[in-house]
Amino acid sequence: MTIEKRQVASMNGKSDARTSSLEGILRAASDAGGTALRPVEKWDPPYCGDIGMEIRRDGTWMYQGSPIGRAALVKLFASILRKDADGRTYLVTPAEKVDVRVEDAPFLAVEMAVVGEGRAQRLTFRTNVDDVVTVDAEHPLRFEASEPDGGLKPYVLVRGRLEALCTRAVYSELVELAVAGDDGGEEVGVWSGGLWWGLRHPSPI
Repeated sequence: MTIEKRQVASMNGKSDARTSSLEGILRAASDAGGTALRPVEKWDPPYCGDIGMEIRRDGTWMYQGSPIGRAALVKLFASILRKDADGRTYLVTPAEKVDVRVEDAPFLAVEMAVVGEGRAQRLTFRTNVDDVVTVDAEHPLRFEASEPDGGLKPYVLVRGRLEALCTRAVYSELVELAVAGDDGGEEVGVWSGGLWWGLRHPSPI
């Protein structure tokens, strides 16, 4: 039995159709080797249902109610994750796709690096699955109202339609970098990738 299969078996201590489906997904994902990103946007497999996979708002991956403890396994799943135009998120292989319930965002931005100043500033984020993205036109930064406290939640687009939610610590760092925009208005924002990202605008100004 492979390490991946042992991990699957230990998640719920039983074997059923959903576990078998997950093992098939693991085999397909592992065949490419490592945790390199797969061309999931090009794949169009049949939908094969819900196997009990979930990503909690704190970044924890769950399988049938139990947390997936191995970071390597989480990264493997993340490499075949896709969000479709219907708003649903899936694990995708060339042979099948299955639902993944996402409480908030599929990833967390856990670290931020700042290079340069002003218009030349570049903000680069590392996610909890070690994706690294720099905020620019292809990886926009957006802010959404946080209920019920009325604060803001910052998200950065990682790839496709998949976003990372900034942790509170990273959000605090963003706020410290906020400056007024060139239009002389009251709104503040941050520069990255040659664009100014307003803290209340869904897209760059």
